Amino acid sequence: MAAVEVDVKYVAHLARLSLSPEEEQKIGEQLGNILGYIEKLKEVDVSGVEPTAHAFPLVNVARPDEVRPSISQEDALRNAPAQANGLFIVPKIVE
Repeated sequence: MAAVEVDVKYVAHLARLSLSPEEEQKIGEQLGNILGYIEKLKEVDVSGVEPTAHAFPLVNVARPDEVRPSISQEDALRNAPAQANGLFIVPKIVE
């Protein structure tokens, strides 16, 4: 197990897990190993590495915003069950 001790019961409580003593021991060892690897990563020199949000550069895949013709107000209200002054009339849901 790594040099870092993990309070498995506390972590299990936060995750709302019920663990047997055997599971607590096994998960404690696994979490300790993971934290040990993280400590090893802290030793790596990353001074020349630029911070990134993604491993690969992402390009916005959405279309650009452009003004385009839209449906007319009359067409939008054509099938409305109730309308007044160019607006949809809907049932009140807040009391």
